[in-house]
Amino acid sequence: MNQIMHLKWWLLFFVLTFTLSAQATLRIEHWQTSDGSQVYFVENHDLPMIDVSTNFSAGSAYDRMGKSGVASITRYMMSLGAAGMTEDAISKRLADSGALMSGDFDLDRSSLSLRTLSSQSERDLALDIYLNILQKPDFPETVLAREKTRIISALKESATQPESIANKAFMKALYGNHPYAFDGNGEPETVIAIKRQELIDFYETHYQAKNAVIALIGDMTNEEARRLAEKISSGLPKNSANEQIAPVSYPDSASEQRIPHPATQSHILLGYPGIKRGDPDYFPLYVGNYVLGGGGFVSRLTEEVREKRGLVYSVYSYFMPMAELGPFQIGLQTKKEQSESALKVVHETLDKFIQDGPTEAELIAAKQNILGGFPLRIDSNSKILDYLSVIGFYKLPLTYLDDFNKKVSEVTTAQIKEAFNRRIKTDKLVTVIVGGSQ
Repeated sequence: MNQIMHLKWWLLFFVLTFTLSAQATLRIEHWQTSDGSQVYFVENHDLPMIDVSTNFSAGSAYDRMGKSGVASITRYMMSLGAAGMTEDAISKRLADSGALMSGDFDLDRSSLSLRTLSSQSERDLALDIYLNILQKPDFPETVLAREKTRIISALKESATQPESIANKAFMKALYGNHPYAFDGNGEPETVIAIKRQELIDFYETHYQAKNAVIALIGDMTNEEARRLAEKISSGLPKNSANEQIAPVSYPDSASEQRIPHPATQSHILLGYPGIKRGDPDYFPLYVGNYVLGGGGFVSRLTEEVREKRGLVYSVYSYFMPMAELGPFQIGLQTKKEQSESALKVVHETLDKFIQDGPTEAELIAAKQNILGGFPLRIDSNSKILDYLSVIGFYKLPLTYLDDFNKKVSEVTTAQIKEAFNRRIKTDKLVTVIVGGSQ
């Protein structure tokens, strides 16, 4: 009976992998504008919509020591006044066009995105606003003063919240003086000191044509996409190439930081520098982590710490690949009086997983869940746009999405065990406990 069930699992897995591989195919076109911007385009006429995202190496890692917050405020302020338009005028014109504007900001990158109807009048109006924000930000003094006050108030509030305290302390403990340790929102003392000229200088340095990755998808032809990309690129600053983020150093030894807090539960984070984007260990670590703590209620950590022992409200683990070594992190929340017991079980579970790796049954289940959920990752233009941005920004293969299912299906238990043993040193983990038992 067990052999029959095992065979059925593998037959289901094979059919699912084959089907999803066929569904994943996307024709990604790539070229460079005359000003040096990289462009990634998928033509899709299913909906009368166009999605655009322009990405820059302008995340929080490009802040200077003692100047944290400049990068994030530069990005935020761009949409609060441009080409003589006030923020109210920008909002009204966007509403008139029916367009939506958004953006992302993280350690590595900053982006500004637009979704608009592809009909000529609405598209032209929306793109005019988008181009002005990208190319002609005003950084109004009065708006900057107002936003600094708001940001400082929010920072002071977050400084009282255990989750925010833990995240900030963890990144500082893990990365030390590396720019990944900078708080992207800044500190009250750094934000209050920010001058308008610093925002202008940051924009001129980091929002350059040669530094731009333009992602496009939707109801337009290749010729229309090329014209749009040229319009975006041609109006951006034309300075020299952007600086690179420094390599990350591994911890010399384990560290533990305990931060008192009156909350009734403890917030615990532990981890180690993980992997870069494009790392050859990505898929073994990704699939393995699904078994360890990335698979929610079907993960080892949840089973051992929550289901069997009832020690936590939640527990998870993840790898966050970045331009340099992003964090591998395990996080959990538990009652203060249970924090030591919960942390002990987490360590035991991680040690056992690294020592033995996953079982074949766990691997099969993980692959089934990952592959079964893959179509939901690319079921909308906006999700595909996000992937285009990541593929372009981190210079991943154009076949990344097509290859995803195949790479997942090829992962073995031996590869997972070997990758975790090489990449995660449990005797050098960084641990932060906010509100632990005293």
